[in-house]
Amino acid sequence: MAHIKANKNKAGKVISYRIWASDGYNGNGGQRLKSKTWKVPTDMTEKQAAKEVERIAIQFEDEVKNGVVGSQRNLKLSDFIPMYLDVKKDILAPRTYETYTKICSNLILPLLGHIKLVDIKPAHVQQFIKYIQNNSNTKPSPSTIKRKLAVLQSVLHQAVKLGLIQTNPANAERLTMPKVITPKVEIFTKQEAIEMLSCLEDEPLQYKAIVYLAIMSGAREGELTALKFSDVVFINNRITIERAAYKLKGEPITTKPPKDNDVRTVKIDEYTIDLIRQLKAEKERERLRLGTAWEGDEWLFTTWNGSIMHPATPSHWFRDFLNVMDLNIVNFTLCATHQLHFNY
Repeated sequence: MAHIKANKNKAGKVISYRIWASDGYNGNGGQRLKSKTWKVPTDMTEKQAAKEVERIAIQFEDEVKNGVVGSQRNLKLSDFIPMYLDVKKDILAPRTYETYTKICSNLILPLLGHIKLVDIKPAHVQQFIKYIQNNSNTKPSPSTIKRKLAVLQSVLHQAVKLGLIQTNPANAERLTMPKVITPKVEIFTKQEAIEMLSCLEDEPLQYKAIVYLAIMSGAREGELTALKFSDVVFINNRITIERAAYKLKGEPITTKPPKDNDVRTVKIDEYTIDLIRQLKAEKERERLRLGTAWEGDEWLFTTWNGSIMHPATPSHWFRDFLNVMDLNIVNFTLCATHQLHFNY
């Protein structure tokens, strides 16, 4: 059982605790003891500190018994991040994992990688935030800073879970964050939607179809570009959304299950189903015309040779479409979930 001793200041207030734990016996039959000091955070009450030190003592005793105390003291953040990324590789979505890896490589490792895990303090994290604010080509928004900080918080949270550090120095309550102003998501009014849809009549069929599908299904951009004709039930006007397309740098377009594995079947209107029916016939004609050059796999929305459309193409096309048509529409957005939003 670990032994705990409180250290008090002149005023009688407990400011730290000394903890001892045994890792066995020496050759003379005496116990080999290891110790550590835990400083009480200034914002903790005495009762809270007494409870917390009990938890820390149990954790320390376990670390001593398993022989990890010495290695823990010397483990740098740069040593731990590859371990963290290995754990997260099969948990995070591919694009999220790519983003986390990039932030670790370009920001966290250069700025904090040389520091031992146990020595990282909130002050280091505050400097990390300040660096992001002041050393970007363009002034980052508070939400951008928060997203990058979230990766560091996740790294250090994993270190806490593994017992490598006691508390997470990047916890939000220990930091001063830039104020985040939630942007107003503007949507089409009914009149604007009618005006926009009327301008679609002379556009390529697949873009016309993707806009109507976005309206009727509420699907995300990646989900729309990953649709196959086999996902459509023409008899009862239903479409199943069971995958989403994504693209990593230097790799081909790939699909994965929808966000949160949200596989679902939605009912759509007869007009949109008819557009898909026309699109299927058009793709079949193109397949026959191109012969062996056709690389299609039943995708609804494709490049010239039938291969899957890039998941970012619909939003790029949509912005260009509004500009070319000189539509006096300001209230439109492709929001963070990559959905087209209409008040229609």
